[in-house]
Amino acid sequence: WSDRVKQEISKEDIAAVNPKVAQVIADALGLDAADVKPNAQLIEELGAESIDFLDLVFRLERSFGVKIPRGKIVEDARGDLAESDFEQKGVLTEVGNKRLREFLSEVPAERFKTPMKSADIPKLFTPETFCKVVIRAQRAAQAAA
Repeated sequence: WSDRVKQEISKEDIAAVNPKVAQVIADALGLDAADVKPNAQLIEELGAESIDFLDLVFRLERSFGVKIPRGKIVEDARGDLAESDFEQKGVLTEVGNKRLREFLSEVPAERFKTPMKSADIPKLFTPETFCKVVIRAQRAAQAAA
């Protein structure tokens, strides 16, 4: 990834894509866009199920004209850490948990559990998480162009 893709994502960047992301999430989950708050937990508060994430990513790709590889959030969170440094036997390591907290900076600290199972990571996702995914995908597409 280029430096432009890794560049810090500002509140303005997020505000620019949030209305469209919120609408996509609302459409995918059968909700009113006004009910899709940036920091709402997609699973616990908005009723998303893991199968909904596939639909959501597909809809975001279509709406924004970007490509979002499956598993991208966790892969980006892991960054340059070896998989064994990030998680072991399905549980995040201390280093992995710290990295995830930094990467998902939009998620309040109390939502992170210790130990944290890697299978529970999607429970942390918020609409803002997907705003950041879209912005990174847009930057990657611009960098590749």
